[in-house]
Amino acid sequence: MSITPQLVQDLLSSDDLGERLRAVNQIRQLEAKVGFELIQVAINDPNSRVRYSAISQLDTLGGQDLELSFNILRDRLLNDPEPDVQAAAADSLGALKLSAAFDDLRHVYENTTEWIVQFSIIAALGELGDNCAFELLKEALASDNELIKTAAISSLGDLGNMQAIPLLANYARDPDWQLRFRLAQALERLGGTEAKSILENLAQDEVEAVSSEAQRSLQKF
Repeated sequence: MSITPQLVQDLLSSDDLGERLRAVNQIRQLEAKVGFELIQVAINDPNSRVRYSAISQLDTLGGQDLELSFNILRDRLLNDPEPDVQAAAADSLGALKLSAAFDDLRHVYENTTEWIVQFSIIAALGELGDNCAFELLKEALASDNELIKTAAISSLGDLGNMQAIPLLANYARDPDWQLRFRLAQALERLGGTEAKSILENLAQDEVEAVSSEAQRSLQKF
C-alpha cells in the first residue's frame, strides 16, 4: 500500500498508539510541505512518544514556516510535561538556528532538574551560533554531569569565541578521555596558536583515539 497524506491523516487519528507512531514515521516519506501540516497534528498527541517523534522531525520540516515552528517548539520546550519532548524541542530549535529562543533555553536550563533537557539545551546553543550563549556555556563547563560538560566543550568550539580557549585548556588533562576527544575537535574549530599548543599536548595523549584526533586536527593548522 502506497503512503498517502490521507492514509497518514487517518492513522494519526487512530485510537491505536502503534498506528499513530507509524503515521509519524511515514510522514518522512511525504512531500515536506504536506509533512509539515500533518506533523502539527502529531505534536498535540496525548502520548509523549508520539509528541517526541513529531517534534524531532521539525529539525527538517520546520523550515517550511520558521515563525510557526518557533512558536510550536517554544511551547513544547516550556510546557510539555515530558522531559524527552522538551529535549527534542531544544534539539530542533538549535537545528533550525532559531536564536530568538535563547532566553527561553536559558530559563529552562536554569530551572529544570532533568539532565537530558539541560544536555540538549547546551548542545543546541552551539548550533545557534549566538555569542550571547558564551556565559551559559561557561557555566555548563562546571556541571557535575560529564555529558553536559562535554556538550559545553563542543558548543564552545561551534561558537567560535576565542575567549573559550583558556577555559578549555583546563580540560586537557581531564580523566574522561571522551571529553578530551571532544576537546580536540573543539580546538580545531576555534583555531589559533593557543589552540594549536593544547592540541600538540593532546597529540601525545595515552588514549589512542584522543591522540589520533588531535594529530588529525593539527593537520588543519
